[in-house]
Amino acid sequence: MVEKLLALKAGGFYFIGKEGERTSLEVKVYGNDVEKAIKILKRQIQKEGLLKEIKTRSFYEKPSVKEKRKRREARVKRMKASRFKRRG
Repeated sequence: MVEKLLALKAGGFYFIGKEGERTSLEVKVYGNDVEKAIKILKRQIQKEGLLKEIKTRSFYEKPSVKEKRKRREARVKRMKASRFKRRG
C-alpha cells in the first residue's frame, strides 16, 4: 500500500492525496547533511498526516468501525480544545 501512496520523484517525494491530487514533499540536502534532510522529511510527512493515512488505508475498515473511529477522534479533539480554553 505504501508504494501506491508514496512514490519517489526527482528532488522529493509525493503522495496521492484525497480526490487523486498529488501533494509534493520536497527536501533539499545542503552540504551532504542527509541526516538533517531525513529529519525534515519525517517532520513534513508527520505534519501532512501521511503516516496516519497509510495506517488507516492498509486494511479494510468497515463503515461502522470507521464512523466510530471518527466520532472518537472528534471527541478527543473537542476535549483538547476545551482543556486549552480553560487554561488560556
